[in-house]
Amino acid sequence: MAGEIPDLHAEVRTGTGKGAARQARREGNVPGIVYGDGKEPVPLNFDYYPLLKKLKAGRFLQTLFNLKVEGHDDVRVICRGVQRDVVKDQPTHVDLMRLHRNSRINLFIHVTFINHEASPGLKRGGTLVVVRPEVELEVTAADIPDHITVDLTGKQIGDVIHIHDVELPEGARATIERNFVIANVAAPSGLRSTDNEGEGEEAAEA
Repeated sequence: MAGEIPDLHAEVRTGTGKGAARQARREGNVPGIVYGDGKEPVPLNFDYYPLLKKLKAGRFLQTLFNLKVEGHDDVRVICRGVQRDVVKDQPTHVDLMRLHRNSRINLFIHVTFINHEASPGLKRGGTLVVVRPEVELEVTAADIPDHITVDLTGKQIGDVIHIHDVELPEGARATIERNFVIANVAAPSGLRSTDNEGEGEEAAEA
């Protein structure tokens, strides 16, 4: 499961509308808003550089944050969108949604592959072809997994790994019902070439 929930600091933004948002940007802030949980939306300002650091760290949209705003109770939030400048690719607005501990949400969760050395197929020179480096799961806000794990022990060349082959964290389920492919172990190019040549020779002899 995910570790300690990181803090996300903000301050209440006075004024709303495009004018207030432009003023916030001129002052080195990124305007945003937090909504949901049956409460009124609150306009916010985020300090540009700390926010940019979190965005560059990756998986911002998949992270549960503890929103800290002076004068307000801490609340768990998840980002539902980051608007960016189309030219500079800089954040220009952030949308956050409040969550209860038992709220169920859909998130893309990273897939981690372990025990490469225990895969006969990879030992023979096969290649792990990752089809889905992330999978969308429905999870509870209190139990967001940091990743799901695929064990490559015993995997041979030609083996295909489906979502139903993976033990998901308790309370989590895939948002797609079909048994989709996560990865496969492909034959090395040399072996594929040899097999193709053999098929050609057999065809010629026939």
